[in-house]
Amino acid sequence: MLEELKSMDREQLNALADELRKELIENTSKTGGHLASNLGVVELTIALHRVFDTPKDKLIWDVGHQAYVHKMLTGRRDQMNTLRQFGGLSGFPKRAESEHDMFDSGHSGGSISAALGFAYARDLKGEDYSCVAVIGDGALTGGVAFEAMNAAGSSKSHIIVVLNDNEMSISKNVGGLSRHLQKLRMTNAYLGFKRNIKSATENSPGLYRFLSRIRDAIKFAFMPGVVFEELGFKYFGPIDGHDEALMEQYFSRAKDIEGPVMIHVITKKGKGFAPAEENPAKYHGVGRFDPKTADSRKEEKHGSWSEVFGKALLEEARADSSIVAVTAAMTDGTGLTAMKEAYPQRVVDAAIAEQHAVSFAAGAALNGLKPVVAIYSTFLQRAYDQVLTEVCLQNLPVIFAVDRAGITGGDGETHQGAFDIEYLSSMPNMTIFSPKNDWELKMMLKTALRLGTPVAIRYPRGNAPAASEEDKARGFKPSTELAADGKDMLILADGAFAGTAREVRELLRGEGIDAGVADIKVIKPVDPDFLEYCGGRGYKLIAVLEDGDSYNGYGTVFASKLDKYSCGTQVECFGWPDSFIQHGTVDELRTAYGLDPQWLSIRIRESYMKIDRKR
Repeated sequence: MLEELKSMDREQLNALADELRKELIENTSKTGGHLASNLGVVELTIALHRVFDTPKDKLIWDVGHQAYVHKMLTGRRDQMNTLRQFGGLSGFPKRAESEHDMFDSGHSGGSISAALGFAYARDLKGEDYSCVAVIGDGALTGGVAFEAMNAAGSSKSHIIVVLNDNEMSISKNVGGLSRHLQKLRMTNAYLGFKRNIKSATENSPGLYRFLSRIRDAIKFAFMPGVVFEELGFKYFGPIDGHDEALMEQYFSRAKDIEGPVMIHVITKKGKGFAPAEENPAKYHGVGRFDPKTADSRKEEKHGSWSEVFGKALLEEARADSSIVAVTAAMTDGTGLTAMKEAYPQRVVDAAIAEQHAVSFAAGAALNGLKPVVAIYSTFLQRAYDQVLTEVCLQNLPVIFAVDRAGITGGDGETHQGAFDIEYLSSMPNMTIFSPKNDWELKMMLKTALRLGTPVAIRYPRGNAPAASEEDKARGFKPSTELAADGKDMLILADGAFAGTAREVRELLRGEGIDAGVADIKVIKPVDPDFLEYCGGRGYKLIAVLEDGDSYNGYGTVFASKLDKYSCGTQVECFGWPDSFIQHGTVDELRTAYGLDPQWLSIRIRESYMKIDRKR
């Protein structure tokens, strides 16, 4: 396809762009995925592959959720119907998939650093090829991107950074850099001026060059001190990111320039699909939908965990003016939209800068506020040091709403929230809650806000089960709760596995094993009263089900603490293995890894029978 692409004329290229957009909409409507961002980079991706020769030239996609067109042009077009499906194509660049995928990505901001690393190795080995990083304006707000640009400017190494500017990340971009880019865009008048010059001087190349110099003088008169030039980059732009021929000219020129080059392109997120153009945030990441009507194919269910959290936080904020919310470019995704509308000054979007968000929250907490930091589990990893040394070390009342904890599904390895139990449990002063239904999440938030210490509330992606009246009548206690006793063994389950644990119990009882069930509401600290209860109960086996990496998770800590009772009870952990979990639906992955009710009942029964035979 790449050789054919390089020989196409303009009419064929335009037809190809239309075909790719239609296929993107059709395939994504069936598989789900990142739609708007990919619709916006069709011409950009075509231009990149016409100018650069991958895999010799190194093309690195920041985040990588906008690389669908790249996949289609590099031999995977007929596999796009398997995108994000179990056993199918990844929704992100994957080195194991293709030699044209240079760097496994999924989190934002690292592409410039990676490109600079490639370039350093190239120069050290005396090789000759281009290293290109494609980064969005949203990702550019992350600190690591600035660290990389600073390093690139001082190194003088030749790399090309393509800034794909669509004024969006997931939510609308915020901050000083966003305002700077708005000035650089010079509004539609500047881009229109460029197009008018080109059309008016089509038959006079000399006049075009003269007027272009005047255009550039005007641009820099209005935009003194362009930040990228100050960092050591040769800056070009902004240019129309849907003018494929124009981008080819700039990319070809950039190949011959020494040192780091920044090419600033303006694209429209969702281009070619009216609903996505009108609401790019909604169509950033989509489930299945009808491509004709754009209607979602999701079944109506109880509210999502994010929505439940958002409503609960708003209720608490109405009663306590010291409560503020902090997020990192995820106002909509974390359920904070309603609070933002009600109290705009009390919801802070830190942009894609999780480290800053947590440090900011620590400062606010030291000055009397109660910050609630809502960040997805996989992204909170980026702020590990700030959570540890700035919040936990100072024992500050910062609440972490850890959204998308556990296995999240189709986004795969880089987005599974399988590690937060391990990394948060390692931190002194941290308390970790795990709700099993909507009511428990509300009660845990209420409790956390009154503890005055660091607290993380982890909850999964998807719809929150509704609490029964019986659950509410028992009242809420921040402890491990015995839901049903059994004389032979006990199943301990965190919130995400609470329903599964009850199904497993019934299957085991059908096999003649009397199993009890207990809900782990507090992952850290391990409930001392419940430990003492288990130490004297005489269970043959305690099976721990947790929606995280089981290698060093809750079950491991529980087992080590139970040892001191010398009760002879064997503890076995049933969670995700010590590996990166591939993409697929949560149900498919649970079945594949032996964590659905049927497989768990078999595995637990085998463990129980081995113990029973030994006795």
